[in-house]
Parts: sequence; C-alpha cells; structure tokens
Amino acid sequence: MPNNEQHPRRIAVLGSTGSMGTQALEVIALHPDILQLEVIAANSSADMLIQQAKQYHPNIVVVVQEAAYKIVKEALADEDVKVFCGEESLCDVCEMDCVDMVLSCIVGIAGLRPAFRTVSCGTPLAIANKETLVVAGELIMRTAKEHNAPVLPVDSEHSAIFQCLAGEQFNPVEKLLITASGGAFRGYTREQLEKVTLQDALKHPNWSMGPKVTIDSASLMNKGLEVIEAKWLFNMPLEKIDVVVHPQSVIHSMVQFEDGSVKAQLGIPDMRLPIQYALSYPVRLPLPYPRLDFNKYSNLTFEQPNKEVFPCIAMAYKASAAGGGMPCVMNAANEVAVKQFMEGKIRFVDIPHIIEQALATAPTVKPKTIEDYIALDAETRKRI
Repeated sequence: MPNNEQHPRRIAVLGSTGSMGTQALEVIALHPDILQLEVIAANSSADMLIQQAKQYHPNIVVVVQEAAYKIVKEALADEDVKVFCGEESLCDVCEMDCVDMVLSCIVGIAGLRPAFRTVSCGTPLAIANKETLVVAGELIMRTAKEHNAPVLPVDSEHSAIFQCLAGEQFNPVEKLLITASGGAFRGYTREQLEKVTLQDALKHPNWSMGPKVTIDSASLMNKGLEVIEAKWLFNMPLEKIDVVVHPQSVIHSMVQFEDGSVKAQLGIPDMRLPIQYALSYPVRLPLPYPRLDFNKYSNLTFEQPNKEVFPCIAMAYKASAAGGGMPCVMNAANEVAVKQFMEGKIRFVDIPHIIEQALATAPTVKPKTIEDYIALDAETRKRI
C-alpha cells in the first residue's frame, strides 16, 4: 500500500448484500493487514446483513428501510457494532473520518447521493454502480476533481481500460474498445427475442451478477451504460469508444493508441479481481483464485454487436450525445422497463420501445445539482 497509509485501508461497502458487495467482503477478508471492513450497508436485506455483520465484524452497519433496521438492530444488540437507519445515514458514513474509501455497489439511482457525498469530501470512490456516472457523470467527475477525490472503476471493462492506461499518461489514445460477452441472447433474431422469458434472460453465459445487471447484459443496455461511463471516467469523446462482442469474456477491454498498438487486459471472468484492484490500487495484492489457462482457450473471437436487434446501445450513444438530462431519462426508463419485465408485465422486446418513447417525450433540461437529477429521474418514472 502507499507509504503514507499507516493503518489498513478502511472500506465502506455500500450494497454489501448484492452480488458485487458479497464478493467485495470476500476480498477484504483475504487481506486483514491491508484492508479493513469499516461499514456495510444495504437497503432492506436484514437477514444477510446480520449474517455479514457476525461473519466479517464491521464497525458500522447501515440499513435504509426502517422495518429492516429494527430487525438488524435487535439481532446485533450483543455485537460490538453501531447500527444506523435511513438514506441520510447511508450518505453520512461516506463522510466519516474512519472511512478511507467507499465502494459503491448499490444498483440504480439509489447510488447517486452517496457517491456525490463521497467525492464532495475528498474520499476515494471505487464505483461499481454504472448509473451514477451515466446519470450525473459530468457533475460527479467535476466535483471529484475539485476535491481531489480519486474515482476508481470496478466494472471489469473499465478496470481493464484503467489498467491498460497505467503508465500511458503522455501517449494519446486513439480508441477505447469495450468488450461484451453478447449476453444470454447473442445471435438471436428479432423474432426469437419476442418469445424469450425472464428465466432465459437471467442465464448469463459467463458472469455471475444480480438480476438487473444480467437483464441489461441480455439487452446490451449494459454496454450502452458502460460507453457513457467510460466517457466520463476517462474523459473520452463518444466517437473514440467502440463496443466489440467477445463471447469468451477473457479480454475484458482494450485500449488502442495512436501508433496502432493495442493493449488488452486478460483474466478469467471473476469480479473479485477488479474489485481487489480498485480497493488496493496502486498495489496488486495476491488473489488465491484460478488463473487464466490459455490451453483452455484455443479460440478468442470478436464480432460487431447487432444494433438493429439490440438497439439499446445506439440509444445510449444518442442520449449521451444529446447531453443534459437525456442519459438520466434513458437510465430511469430502462430501470422501469427492466422492473416491469421482471414482474411479467411486458415482453423483453418492449424494453427498448419504452426507453425510446421516454427519450422522444423527455423535457429538454440540463440538471445542475444532484437534486435536479433525482427530480428528473422521479419525473421520468412517473411519466412512463
């Protein structure tokens, strides 16, 4: 770890009960002399929060929903841990002196306020929440720069780009190449997509993720979100960001430089690697998990995404190019549509239609504050 850190790096994991959060706790537990779990937080998963608190012994637990808070508070009454309730508490812990880094694994717009509060006080933010930068990337990154708060990517694709750019600060980038597995429906026709079920959409070929992210992967909206995220993380114009379908998910993303050289970051599909890299940066720590065996990958293939069958990528480019509140509207519409699909109210192919209608009827506004973005998000959800 950096020489100026005299104690283990104290981590707050927001969204600790989700797929990314649970893997983060595993990683932190591997390096108790270097990483320390200070805070775990979740919306309402009382049973899992109780289990995590007893297993990993954080100093603080935050529960957003009051009903779940009462359960957690009572269950942990004999433990040496402080339990807090509410969204404001979730934001407050991001500003505590006992937190050296915040890892945001919260899914959706709920991660926006905590992320903003984190960078506003100069605390490093490791971000696994795509929506924060999609919705308010300009404001988040500007605020982070003003307060010297590092923003470290956790998504495997952005972590790969971040690693490829290490040591290249004086070399102009020609293109960022974000890889995509293709999701559960790679190669499907429009006619085939009309018949798919929720169970079909949740069968990701390579990665183990939460349901919302897995459905976004199936629609390729996750790649659209990642394009916008990369734009802000790496200060890169949209025309220099491409998506390449790579079904094996061995190459996690690439960077092409102006001399034609391409650097790629490779590894097995395991989110614990990019999580650990963000938490320990700039040091690489040992990770006792399987290694990439090239003998098992005789073919690494690449293809272009089918934007006609999967139009969400093109919508993301369009929304980002329009700027203002358009990415916020797109994200809100996608979250609503995915929820409706999961509830059986719409078909999978209706997701892009709902997003398209939301963008076509969206007000032309440019939010200036976090509250402006949250208000636009709420208005969009109500409207559709």
